Amino acid sequence: MNMRKRLSGMWLMSMALLSYGAYTTFFVAQMSAPYIVYWTLPVFQSVALVIYLWGPEKIKFKPLRIMYHLCYMTSFLVLPAFIFIFMGLISQYHINIPESIDATRMSVEEILPGDETTIYRTDKVYIFFPEYKTVDMECGNRPSQSDESITWCCGAAFQHAVELGFSQDNIEGDHASHGEFYDSPYDRDADGAFVFADGKFGFEFGDKEKAVKKAAEAGGSGFMQLAMINDKKAVMNFDRPRARCYRTLAELNGHLCVIDSVKMMHFGEFMEELKRIGVTNAVYMDMGAGWNYSWYRKATGKVRTLFGLPVPWSHNWVVFRK
Repeated sequence: MNMRKRLSGMWLMSMALLSYGAYTTFFVAQMSAPYIVYWTLPVFQSVALVIYLWGPEKIKFKPLRIMYHLCYMTSFLVLPAFIFIFMGLISQYHINIPESIDATRMSVEEILPGDETTIYRTDKVYIFFPEYKTVDMECGNRPSQSDESITWCCGAAFQHAVELGFSQDNIEGDHASHGEFYDSPYDRDADGAFVFADGKFGFEFGDKEKAVKKAAEAGGSGFMQLAMINDKKAVMNFDRPRARCYRTLAELNGHLCVIDSVKMMHFGEFMEELKRIGVTNAVYMDMGAGWNYSWYRKATGKVRTLFGLPVPWSHNWVVFRK
């Protein structure tokens, strides 16, 4: 066996193992796209490896030779796929925030916003009170960290399908952005609505469409997301088989805030902590790898990135502006 053939065999065996590693990591990171890539790569690498071990020079059937070469060529996609999905796994872990205020021994009534962006930490959650005068829903173009008016940015509504191009119809739930109302074909009964207009925020769990339309008419913004807590009562009851980081847009002590789990945990544990600290109203925020892209601006003006995988198929965000 010549050196070239040996190297080809080592390459195929390595890429076959790595493709299965990428496929496994795909589920650990709970990424939602692109599924077909991580499912087909192990199959293609297995086919190429089996044919290589059998001996490609023995193939007489031309379509089978073509299939072997195509499967072999896909091996060059394995490494970038694994790197991307591994970054997705890493992005599931929340960074430590040293400037957060230790609230483990504070009474919940003391967890209040300050004059600038203020962050508290309990054993289970980070509580962010971004400095703001307005809260907007941005669609299409990702908000820039160089926009110094933005003090917080994170994903807002779910998107129905993974698409590189942006379409308002792909955003799940009726929504409003800068005074424009968009009627979605993908409303859910389990949704609640968050709205902001005339300098005030609100949560609506009844007539959500009316609330979003009213915000749009006032020149404001709003969107629908899964309802979690309504008037201090849990209205969301589900759990995932695997732990992950969670986030909610919430009302606490009469003030608007964003609450993240400090580490990966089960949903029930996250909900228990929200109830313990007395959250009044809350809607879910998507936290899958890539969808959890988020950052805030510190009092010094510098940006701290919380989850930094800006996938190109994420197209709507909620931003706080001072």
